[in-house]
Amino acid sequence: MKYFATELCLSPNYLSDLLKRNTGKTTQEHIHLQLIDKAKMMLWSTDKPVSGIAYDLGFEHATHFNKIFKAKVGISPKAFRASNEHL
Repeated sequence: MKYFATELCLSPNYLSDLLKRNTGKTTQEHIHLQLIDKAKMMLWSTDKPVSGIAYDLGFEHATHFNKIFKAKVGISPKAFRASNEHL
C-alpha cells in the first residue's frame, strides 16, 4: 500500500479512501483480487505446488493463501487446479 501511495504522490490513507469511494472495495480487497488472478494463472500454467505459488506471491504461510483463495474463489487452490485440468 505504501509503495503505491508513494508512487502516486499520495498518502496511504488518502489512496485507501479514494479506492473505497470509487470502487466500493478496500485496498486490501484490491490487492487480494490481483493476487488471486495471478494465482489462477500460475495454477493453470505450472505444476508448481500450491505452497510454492503462495510463497512466490509473497505469503509466508500457504494456509493463509489457501484461506484467502477459498474465500474469494469459493474452492481451494488445489480444487481449482483439479477442476481446470481437463480444459
